[in-house]
Amino acid sequence: MSIYLDSASVADAVRAAELGFVAGITTNPRLLAQVGKPAEEVIPALCDALGRGLVFYQLNAPTPEDREAEARRILALRPGRVGLKIPCTPEDTALLARLTAEGAVCAATAVFSAHQGYLACEAGARYLIPYVNRATRLLGDGLALVRDLAAVCAATGGETSVLAASLKSPQEAVGAVLAGAAHVTLPLEQILALGEHPLTRQAMEAFASARSGEG
Repeated sequence: MSIYLDSASVADAVRAAELGFVAGITTNPRLLAQVGKPAEEVIPALCDALGRGLVFYQLNAPTPEDREAEARRILALRPGRVGLKIPCTPEDTALLARLTAEGAVCAATAVFSAHQGYLACEAGARYLIPYVNRATRLLGDGLALVRDLAAVCAATGGETSVLAASLKSPQEAVGAVLAGAAHVTLPLEQILALGEHPLTRQAMEAFASARSGEG
């Protein structure tokens, strides 16, 4: 069970490292575009800032051949520290199988059905990444998708597990865990929000007042 940072910001990675429990980082083309620097610069910087765990890069080149070259180029940036997010399509799952056989850690991403999850498990994906909130908006129940994918992982008996993404609140993140996700990836503000509750702050203020009264 792990919490990943969903960000391409080095500042976010530094803060995540300070927390001490963030297991790795997931990025995507949109997050990298927001940073405005090439992936060849950002991915190693994220690896160095977090200091441990995998930093995932999502393949985005236009053809399968280009994506394979892209994968090999990115993996070489920090051997053993970079994972690949590969969209769950037939041609990309074939690429995932080849890269996994060579020792790369690969996640099948944008998984929207149990049958896609099954194919990715058989191809050797280490993780299945469903977009939970997006699935709720487009399919009706993103947490049901997480449950189905977790069941597929269990049924295939391999090492594949669910890494839930597109989580918009602490409640949705916990819902994904309760539905069977072994891992979640969240923006920094959502990671910090997991530890917040107004009643906790209220209790702390009451204790502080009691200490003042004792003085």
